[in-house]
Amino acid sequence: MARAPFQLGEHTIMPGQRLQVDVPVARLYTHTPLHIPVEVVHGRKDGPVLLVCGGIHGDEINGVEIVRRVLRAKAISSIRGTLIAVPVVNVLGFLQQTRYLPDRRDLNRCFPGSESGSLGGRIANLFREQIVDHATHIIDLHTGAIHRTNLPQIRAQLRPGSETERMADAFGAPVVLNAELREGSLRHYAQNRGIPVLTYEAGEALRFDEWAIAPGVRGVLRVMRRLGMLTGEQRRRTPAPAELAKGSSWARAPIDGILRPKVRLGARVAKGEVLGKVADPFGNDEGEVRAVADGIVIGMSRLPLANEGEALFHIARFDEIDEAETAIESFNSSLVPPPDSFY
Repeated sequence: MARAPFQLGEHTIMPGQRLQVDVPVARLYTHTPLHIPVEVVHGRKDGPVLLVCGGIHGDEINGVEIVRRVLRAKAISSIRGTLIAVPVVNVLGFLQQTRYLPDRRDLNRCFPGSESGSLGGRIANLFREQIVDHATHIIDLHTGAIHRTNLPQIRAQLRPGSETERMADAFGAPVVLNAELREGSLRHYAQNRGIPVLTYEAGEALRFDEWAIAPGVRGVLRVMRRLGMLTGEQRRRTPAPAELAKGSSWARAPIDGILRPKVRLGARVAKGEVLGKVADPFGNDEGEVRAVADGIVIGMSRLPLANEGEALFHIARFDEIDEAETAIESFNSSLVPPPDSFY
């Protein structure tokens, strides 16, 4: 029995076809129409419908490159199921190189949206109806916020034996956070509908970080293989099993001043260890930033200027910290060229 065509808005994609579609999303002040670019790869054989999207925050551009490379992968030509690839969801933020929409709303707090609400609500509603509701699985690509960088990591709501856990295990990031759902996020909406979702966090906003992009591409393809969407053997060696963090917390600036970090992203730290020092421009007043727990630095500020109480180092806690350190070292060694401890 022949597979049915895939319908996206007014567009029909036949089995074995790939098509780029512009989904109308808004109009500029000049009445110029604005669209979300989408590419659909509709396989000849049945399988999952995987949505891979980047740029929900307009300045988080590593995901844009990850989507581009996934679409260029040779294995995609013989896909089972359907891939919906959206490199830039928040087109308005992307054009302005900002996380937010023009009304300063965070699109990833606007789901499920509404037809008559704010700009963010209307865009979220359209993206949900036109694209998200077609998906059986989702990978949402993010980076750290402006002036912050993240160690490659997966965030997901994990349940033992769940499809989400299976996807997270396949992805191959060195760290997995069992993260609670945030109301209004794409992950919150989809997970509550029974759609398994992974959020991949890696790198920094407004930067192309190759050490974050290449593993992201491999991770998406690994998940597709685990879901049965791709055939053939994986060429690269299987990564070391990711370690599940039992929680995380931030070490904050003790005073206003200029930060001089003493540890790097991915470093193992002990509770009470000095992570950096904050001092005024003359060095007369100085405060130490200390680790709040034993763990691994999975995120940190890249901006030396700090206000008192500002989050500077994100530390993940593990039951088996030796295994977590080993997983990160193994991940490091798999990158070519290897990163300078991600910094």
